[in-house]
Amino acid sequence: MAADDARAIARAFAPQRPWGHRGNYYYALFKLRSDPLYPGVLTALRGSNAPLLDMGCGLGLLAHALRRDGQLMPYRGVDNDGSKIQCGRIAAERTALADTGFERIDLLATVPEHHGSVALLDVLQYLPAAAQTALLQRVAGMLGAHGRLVIRMAEPDHSRRGVISRVTDRAANLIGWMRSRPRDYLDVTTVRTQLQQAGLSVSVSPLYGSTPFNNWLLVAQRD
Repeated sequence: MAADDARAIARAFAPQRPWGHRGNYYYALFKLRSDPLYPGVLTALRGSNAPLLDMGCGLGLLAHALRRDGQLMPYRGVDNDGSKIQCGRIAAERTALADTGFERIDLLATVPEHHGSVALLDVLQYLPAAAQTALLQRVAGMLGAHGRLVIRMAEPDHSRRGVISRVTDRAANLIGWMRSRPRDYLDVTTVRTQLQQAGLSVSVSPLYGSTPFNNWLLVAQRD
């Protein structure tokens, strides 16, 4: 993402007082400027106005990136971390993001009802394998005629990138950034096959860019 866009979005997460905590501001700025996730997801969703459910939304950076890109579909972000949801709400209010909402939901306990597009970005590995399969079946049924399913996931191979991806996920839990520890890693081929069996066409492309991670982007929609 362009530096000016990243900085503009990050300002929504800055403290209102000079002595306030600036962790979320710097996280947002670094994430938006360095992670190829946002250009990849924006491209995948461009051209669809179906309502978007962002499962595991974190601070809700995707909502801001969508609006900066001119994508105005209704957005609903859910996450199991109540503090991130609260920060997401405040930042959305500061920037007057239209048609945007945030809700605390634990996907292990509840899968929200939805019809439209779905984003699952760096989420699946925090669920047990059986729960991942069940969730993929549910979200496949959420897609309308113009809906798209966008997934970013790490390929759990034994390459250097694969090892770094798993170690980083574990570290994020240990330092408290992620409330859940990583559980199981399905491989890209397995996820693609499950989506195809649910009647979706699926494209797969690498999405690690200049990062050290073994991330891949899957984009699925109805045939």
